[in-house]
Amino acid sequence: MTTNESALGKIEISHTAIATLAVETAMSSYGVVGLANASKFDNWRKNLIQSGHNQPGVSVTIEEDAIVVDLYIIIEYGTRISEVARSVMHRVQYTLEQIVGLPVKAVNVHVQGLRISNQTPNQMES
Repeated sequence: MTTNESALGKIEISHTAIATLAVETAMSSYGVVGLANASKFDNWRKNLIQSGHNQPGVSVTIEEDAIVVDLYIIIEYGTRISEVARSVMHRVQYTLEQIVGLPVKAVNVHVQGLRISNQTPNQMES
């Protein structure tokens, strides 16, 4: 949880809130069609940790008063992977800095797969 104190009081922002902002921003980016777990052992790890701020497809840490986000995304087949990833990085960084008010140290985008979403069942059989 990040805390910002002023003369008027204290503001606390949870990792879950930051993760939600990052996920919503990434999902609204062109070419992103879904989120993926970091690995096949991600659910097992989450059950062991029980930390409450783990969401599939995103990991948030605070290092030296700066946010580090790891996003695990699935991209639409046929789009430029590097351009989609770069766009996600910039949009998430901008959104978090504007809304949360903390600098973003890094937005690491891990492309976990590609999805063909415009195929009909008949096209898949060919």
